Amino acid sequence: MPFIAAVIGYVTKRVAIEMMYRPLEFTGVKGTFIGWQGVIPRNAHRMAGVAMELLTTNLIRPKEIFARLDPERVAEELREPLLRAVEDVTRELMAEYQPQLWEMLPSGAQERLIRQVQADAPRVVENLMRQIAGNIEEVLDVRDMAVRNLVRDKALLNRLIRDTAQPEMRFIAHSGIYFGFVLGLVQLGAWALTHSPWIMPIFGGLTGWLTDWLALKMIFFPREPKRFLFLTWQGMFQRRRMEVARDYGDMIAREVLTVQNVLEAVLTGPKSDKLFLLVQREVQRAIDTQVSLVKPLVVLTVGSRRYQEMKKRAAARAIELLPTTVKHVEDYASNALDVRNTIITQMQQLTPIQYEGLLRPAFRQDEWKLIAVGAVIGFLVGELQVLLLLH
Repeated sequence: MPFIAAVIGYVTKRVAIEMMYRPLEFTGVKGTFIGWQGVIPRNAHRMAGVAMELLTTNLIRPKEIFARLDPERVAEELREPLLRAVEDVTRELMAEYQPQLWEMLPSGAQERLIRQVQADAPRVVENLMRQIAGNIEEVLDVRDMAVRNLVRDKALLNRLIRDTAQPEMRFIAHSGIYFGFVLGLVQLGAWALTHSPWIMPIFGGLTGWLTDWLALKMIFFPREPKRFLFLTWQGMFQRRRMEVARDYGDMIAREVLTVQNVLEAVLTGPKSDKLFLLVQREVQRAIDTQVSLVKPLVVLTVGSRRYQEMKKRAAARAIELLPTTVKHVEDYASNALDVRNTIITQMQQLTPIQYEGLLRPAFRQDEWKLIAVGAVIGFLVGELQVLLLLH
């Protein structure tokens, strides 16, 4: 009986852990309660929202992070792709809005015009970077970006919690063996005294329920080290703060707050229109500067309305080319932003309750269901024991 109780303890823990993560999508009869979806995937938006609220409130400050980017260095890193993009856009716009004049120009004159526009491009990039870095909250909602990515990729959300809490999950599973064995000894004594067929299912359910509940509590509590006789005990997750900080910082920097994700959020997020206005203003200002001396002639030959269209078209093409162009600055930007080390440093400053918020939301709302499942499985295994013993 103690050995079977140990098995019940372990199995109920493994089932509870897997039910947190699997399946990613609802499996069962749709429109009913018959079926299951992993606790974390089912509550992906809430889980991601709570985790990212902690991230953006206590771990990183977007304005401080993006101020680390040097506009001149960004312009230098982008020089080659920028010059190529400027040449392509210039040729395209001239061919579209002034085709006759462009064709009449000798190739040398065309090249001089392109080089003149290219010479001004780095200044435009530097000015744009300064405006973005100084007003990053106006063009980028970091919390929305992170939540969108985690909700869209539920497997990533699972990994964020599972990889961060891997030792805790292992502890929960293994604790079921020891707690179950101890309860099995009590069960053995009760069976020897009563031989009641209810002893085994009741103790099986009790083993499943109590060991799940106890293991979950031991992960987080006590929050501060407590001394019991000759032992000092602290919740396992609280005790591993430095290790968790490294793992969490690594994953956030590598898979959530990446340069690519930031760019996507800036271009498609709820504040993307602010970026478009910034780019449009800078590009149009650059065009006006380039043609300042001959602007009346340009407006006369192209037409005022067409001239405005050309400036808007140039800004639109600049935005279209951003994803391809920015790839050349990813390595520099990742190192400069230094998201990983920032998170690690800031996590050391969290209070125990704030730090607990990294993992606790994954358990809190639905932990009763996991404990209940453990109790049901334990009860059924106990009933099976009775059938094997009596029949």
